[in-house]
Amino acid sequence: MTIRHRFALIFIAVLASATTALGADAPRPAHPPGAAVASAHALASEAGLEILRQGGNAFDAAVAVSSVLSVVEPISSGIGGGGFFLLHDAKSGRDIFIDARETAPAAATPAAYLDEKGEFNRDRATNGPWSAGIPGLPAGLVHMATQYGRLPLKTSLAPAIRIAREGFPVYARLAKGYESRRDVMERYTGTRGVFLADGDAPEEGERLVQPDLARTLELLADKGFDGFYRGPVAKKLLAGVRAEGGQWTADELAGYRIREREPIRFEYDGWQVITAPPPSSGGVALAQMLQMLEPWDLAKLPQAERVHLTVEAMRRAFRDRTFYLGDPDFVKVPVRALTSADYAAGQRSTIHPRKATPSDLLSGEATPLEDDETTHFSIIDTEGNLVAGTQTVNLLFGSGLIPPGTGVLLNNEMDDFALKPGTPNAFGVMGYDANAPKPGKRMLSSMTPTFMISPDRVAVLGTPGGSRIITMVLLGALGYADGLDAQAVAALPRYHHQWMPDAIGTERDALPDDVIAALRAMGHTVITPKDAADGRRSSDSWGNLQTVEWNRRDNTLHGGSDPRNPVGKALIEPAAGTPSPSP
Repeated sequence: MTIRHRFALIFIAVLASATTALGADAPRPAHPPGAAVASAHALASEAGLEILRQGGNAFDAAVAVSSVLSVVEPISSGIGGGGFFLLHDAKSGRDIFIDARETAPAAATPAAYLDEKGEFNRDRATNGPWSAGIPGLPAGLVHMATQYGRLPLKTSLAPAIRIAREGFPVYARLAKGYESRRDVMERYTGTRGVFLADGDAPEEGERLVQPDLARTLELLADKGFDGFYRGPVAKKLLAGVRAEGGQWTADELAGYRIREREPIRFEYDGWQVITAPPPSSGGVALAQMLQMLEPWDLAKLPQAERVHLTVEAMRRAFRDRTFYLGDPDFVKVPVRALTSADYAAGQRSTIHPRKATPSDLLSGEATPLEDDETTHFSIIDTEGNLVAGTQTVNLLFGSGLIPPGTGVLLNNEMDDFALKPGTPNAFGVMGYDANAPKPGKRMLSSMTPTFMISPDRVAVLGTPGGSRIITMVLLGALGYADGLDAQAVAALPRYHHQWMPDAIGTERDALPDDVIAALRAMGHTVITPKDAADGRRSSDSWGNLQTVEWNRRDNTLHGGSDPRNPVGKALIEPAAGTPSPSP
């Protein structure tokens, strides 16, 4: 029995389809029958449809969804962070990758993250001003709106401004996340002013109002890039960082630039896969893993063998991630070699079909838990434009620091650099020179926004999850290749291996006991939530996958929103009218 047959699918997302009957051999339609938006919060999905109704395209809707997520998911992302946006322009046929990743301040040298004994200072790397890179998301929104959208930035940012000013109900995940980071959040005056404005910590059901963030977004809407990176907001950001001991400069803020990069493309089992290039590590790893696995008919294998082969592909891709990947503006990344079919064949030849390959090094540490940080959304519009957007502030609530008067929660992405070579970061992955910090350099990321295109289907997918992002997108891609629909893909159970530590982590009940026993007999270490008693940990559920799909055979749209996240929503709007969601 396969993983998907054993997993209890809980359909939380709002789904609908607009149907045009087509014969099996009929020509495929040129355009979708409507629009589809899936995101981690219903308010963001609704904002995307609001902008589409006003005549915007998928790129305008992406600005709206991204900015609303920045307001309602401070636990996961925000304009004090960064992101990657994978676009498909239906008219030109172009695929564009917008790199709005944060960059390193000049002061952030490796030595700055060592204590007086020369030991790595984890607190400085993950909390407060030294943990924050120069934000990239505001520049990404401006670029996407001005270069690819058709509406003014003021229109696309209006829903986020409204929600920041009027507030939104605090949900359980946000309240719980705040409690877990409360000791850091309450170090800083500006942060206390936002989250303790009513005298106590956010509680589920109360409204969180963010007037300073609304004003910052208004300046971004009015003045574009200069509204954030120069002028009053920039001055407040600099003052807030410096007041806490950080060393950002005005030139670093004003000098931030997005990068447009060529996406990675490869073929898998009749699908064209288009995905994220470096400084994301996800697209390279996804190409490696899928091409390693392609010769096997995974759907016909016993589940233990399927998981074993998939894990061995994960193991090899993550080893390469450690040594080769970084910011291509600073280091030579051998993308062509790493993503070639020949290289995958060589890697495949080292996989024993029924025996685990020990990793080169064993750290003895479990993969740190990370489920709520980062967020993803997926969009298809009526013209066939596509957007896969993944954005983050890194760990829960990023650095915890909001410079007073800005409402901007700063990221803690500096921990994604190899601040001390060979030392694992908060997600248990490590790196060396290719991912060492340098002024203006972008830290390596696991964010993997992805398109999958076949003659009959177009899918857009992505997820948060730290280093697990890559393997969750892999499992989602395999689900689409197996013929699953969008909601079933979003609900798939998850397992993960990242080379070091040498262990398979799983969600609760993701693998049945007999499969776990078979994997252990092959030599794998399997860590499930049931193993917590002996000090090894694996969280009950991972990620927050958001996906939309256009089935061109019957001309229907489908959305999948991860059932692990009760506030997420996938919405479909037929071209001729208002939303017609059905469960």
